[in-house]
Amino acid sequence: MVNRPSRPRSLHALLDETSKRIIEQLQEDGRRAYATIGKAVGLSEAAVRQRVQRLLDSGVMQIVAVTDPLQVGFARQAMIGLKVSGDMVAVADRLAELPEIEYVVVTAGSFDVMVEVVCEDDDHLLELLTQKIRTLPGVESTETFVYLKLRKQLYNWGTR
Repeated sequence: MVNRPSRPRSLHALLDETSKRIIEQLQEDGRRAYATIGKAVGLSEAAVRQRVQRLLDSGVMQIVAVTDPLQVGFARQAMIGLKVSGDMVAVADRLAELPEIEYVVVTAGSFDVMVEVVCEDDDHLLELLTQKIRTLPGVESTETFVYLKLRKQLYNWGTR
């Protein structure tokens, strides 16, 4: 499980145009060599390595292997919307501790918190819902949106 640190208030010091271009290079191919990135952005391999490390350490980005859950033994994915009473952020933080939950957001609208889960099968999803999520203090109700087929999942939206 990878937790992202809270985003710093101002990323402008970290994200100059060169850092943005480095991020975009890695969004295209997370295994791209620092020397290749350096040529594309006009820096030495060592300078790219240092900048990438700063971006990783600050939580601006992470480099991970994105897998197809079906190919690695997880047959059930779902998005779960939660209505919460009390402190939504506290409930979101508790949910983030659960290993089956890969994505947690506090939202506005019909749901207070939304989570994405990856489970081995329907029994695993049912156990997660009934024994871990719905029993958390502050969780009033849930609505589960089971994924039938993943049609698009990209992480190359660039920078601004």
